[in-house]
Amino acid sequence: MEPKVVHTEEEWRAKLSPAEYHVLRQAGTERAFTGEYTDTKTEGVYECRACGAELFRSDAKFESHCGWPSFFTPLAGDAVIEREDVSLGMRRVEVICATCHSHLGHVFEGEGYPTPTDQRYCINSISLRLVPGE
Repeated sequence: MEPKVVHTEEEWRAKLSPAEYHVLRQAGTERAFTGEYTDTKTEGVYECRACGAELFRSDAKFESHCGWPSFFTPLAGDAVIEREDVSLGMRRVEVICATCHSHLGHVFEGEGYPTPTDQRYCINSISLRLVPGE
């Protein structure tokens, strides 16, 4: 599946801050407990910071105490793509934006959180932009 929003690496670098580029385009990770949305309880929709696609709703956000914003499900449909990531010598599932293929974080299952899906979408704050509800 090809991304709907495509830019050259030079265009991405011009559009994003160096920290945003590192996480979104190079699959980096922000330090735990440093992101602006880790403890946010504001109602609204979380968009991809790179392209503006809607990804998560605040009503799916929960406190996992892991250091990054956690959601138990993305928006319905094909808002995100999940793909295998073995970059650190272990199997994880990477979460990327379906619209621009930017790195968002990882999803984990079976951790025992009291959520409807038993999944934790562990997402970098810097990958998101919260649009508060009205």
